[in-house]
Amino acid sequence: MSVWLPTAPCTPGGCATHHGPVAGPVVMGLRLLAGLTAVTVGLLLAPFAALLGRLFGTAFRHRLTRCWSRAVLWAFGVRVRVIGVPHERWASLVVANHISWLDIPLVAAVLPGRMLAKSEVRGWPVLGPLAALGGTLFVERDRLRALPHTVASMAAALRDGGRVVVFPEGSTWCGRGQGPFRPAAFQAALDAGVAVQPVRITYLPTGAAAFVGDDPLLASLCRVAAAGGLTAEIRLLPPILPGAFPDRRSLARAAQLAVASESANRPSSSVHQCVRSRPASASSLRTPS
Repeated sequence: MSVWLPTAPCTPGGCATHHGPVAGPVVMGLRLLAGLTAVTVGLLLAPFAALLGRLFGTAFRHRLTRCWSRAVLWAFGVRVRVIGVPHERWASLVVANHISWLDIPLVAAVLPGRMLAKSEVRGWPVLGPLAALGGTLFVERDRLRALPHTVASMAAALRDGGRVVVFPEGSTWCGRGQGPFRPAAFQAALDAGVAVQPVRITYLPTGAAAFVGDDPLLASLCRVAAAGGLTAEIRLLPPILPGAFPDRRSLARAAQLAVASESANRPSSSVHQCVRSRPASASSLRTPS
């Protein structure tokens, strides 16, 4: 693994254990079947959604994305609580903390836009081509020379009036702690002159949704399907308007602190209980900027 890639201290055994109510095996099986069916249907219909988006506009396509994302969350038994309202302008860089694969449909259900994903996703069978078709932007995390091209693509999408969604920690944390926001993606917002929309994601119970370390995807799917009363909270924080900060490092730090402040009073109990996230500027020695 490249030393430039971010890592988190979270582990499946230490952070992803579910301590809340558990659904019975029949309910878990039905949720798992319904969730996988919803995902599969969405993948199969993705080319048609892209075509309809070109015919009827981006707003229509985003309505379809919201409906599909909500269907996936409902099928897995996840309740959604939305706090706050989106930034009034359409173009914005949405930045959120990263806990789980559930983050993607959760954000898409409220703020659909073009996701930034690692380049490895592009090579995945079926999912890769469909992700590209859906407008996903890809970043080669271990190639610093490719980073300016990715930032330029993000800025172009923002200038065109689109919304770009980024998880700037670069790795999943369990939600009890938070990693530093890597500043590179924030340059796109500066170049395009758009607002940054910080978003705080929280799952209760905390361990059920966490997808961290070398946790197998199937184990995470089963844990989510088996969790009773799993609630996903997405809090839309006040936007950081263009011109509020002069450079990407100070902008990343402001967004990181805004997201972190929403969880400052939450109980912490995990392998990184004593870990404190460094400000984005302090991560420049190990992360691309």
